[in-house]
Amino acid sequence: MNYSYLCSMISKAKVKYIRSLEQKKYRRQEGVFVAEGPKVVGDILAEHPARMLVATKEWIRCNKERGFACDEFIEVDEETLRKLSFLQHPQDVLAVFDQWETEKAVVPEGELLLALDGVQDPGNLGTIIRIADWFGIRHILCSIDTADVYNPKVVQATMGSIARVSVGYVDLVSLLSSLPKDFPVYGTLLNGDDIYNQPLQNEGIIVMGNEGNGISPAVAHHVNSRLLIPNYPIGCKSTDSLNVAVATAVVCAEFRRRNLNQS
Repeated sequence: MNYSYLCSMISKAKVKYIRSLEQKKYRRQEGVFVAEGPKVVGDILAEHPARMLVATKEWIRCNKERGFACDEFIEVDEETLRKLSFLQHPQDVLAVFDQWETEKAVVPEGELLLALDGVQDPGNLGTIIRIADWFGIRHILCSIDTADVYNPKVVQATMGSIARVSVGYVDLVSLLSSLPKDFPVYGTLLNGDDIYNQPLQNEGIIVMGNEGNGISPAVAHHVNSRLLIPNYPIGCKSTDSLNVAVATAVVCAEFRRRNLNQS
């Protein structure tokens, strides 16, 4: 961290600028996003330099030996940080980062990918990115109507995993239709087959659908391996669905369990 850039005041213009980044149009216009908290900011700083770091004296004291790269560094008190923060309980540090290049509409060979079809809740998207990171899935392809990955709520829910998982926005129907007919495309559907009894490969795309409507018919048309997470006991009356992030965790865990058993 270059302390020659340290400033003990923040201008009204910078306060207005940071607060504007809660809105997608300004994030897109400026090509930046906001991250908050020691864990999230620290994980992203390990991979990407910051345009601006805004932190309390306590955070500076605890991190002064670390070599963070940033263009501008501003010390603020807790009251000022509260005015800047998008969180109910601010956490000592806030950073503005450049948006990095998103994933192209390319499916890497020999890998397992996630594809999200209309996942609209920022918390769900952020949690899915975190789940992908945990299970070693490095690429997520999102439909155009999926929530913005740089939404502050998404960034926060990733708990830093946004720095390690590549996320891009594509026309899913066009992408899936361009794949070879025998390329594994998995999808969780109510008319699917029990995931625990189906063959699962270590290459392919796992499609997860919208919170209320599931996978759209146009995307489902290209799913060649329909999966169902059965409730327990099977046939017993229960909730009619799982949260999409929870379902993603169950599916990813089963894919990786099979890999462990087959290796």
